[in-house]
Amino acid sequence: MISYIKKCTLGDLRKLQEISHETFNETFKHQNSSENMNAYLEKAFNLKQLEKELSCMTSQFFFVYFDKEVAGYLKVNINESQSEKMGDETLEIERIYIKNKFQKNGLGKYLLNKAIEIAKESNKKKIWLGVWERNENAIAFYKKMGFVQTGAHSFYMGDEEQIDFILTQTLS
Repeated sequence: MISYIKKCTLGDLRKLQEISHETFNETFKHQNSSENMNAYLEKAFNLKQLEKELSCMTSQFFFVYFDKEVAGYLKVNINESQSEKMGDETLEIERIYIKNKFQKNGLGKYLLNKAIEIAKESNKKKIWLGVWERNENAIAFYKKMGFVQTGAHSFYMGDEEQIDFILTQTLS
């Protein structure tokens, strides 16, 4: 049960697309229409879009491995790559997903700690993320990890507007 984190490169593009589809489907397909899910997956996780994000100097992706298998991934953004204008002193956790079969093994906390480490190395004072208001398990996890709700914003799943809570943690 050895876990480790590896930074993604362009060579990981197809593996990133695969895990992005898998984890997003596992997390949200039971609460959204297949039309809206498919529209979002095609827009957010097509190879051209993921290549653009992987090539961006102010975004980073990481895979977390569990027993030599990719179990989840993390995407962090700083500066102009953040999905909301939160300032130069913040780091955004845009995506943090663990495959269902690997949940409850501490991997989410492991990735979250990686994001905190990156934020501190980059001299950021806060980290933040958006989480769907109906994703109760994730909200409970983040609050347990010291995040507080500081706002909300719209997120579009296909043509459906949904509300994401913005959760923030001040770094010590």
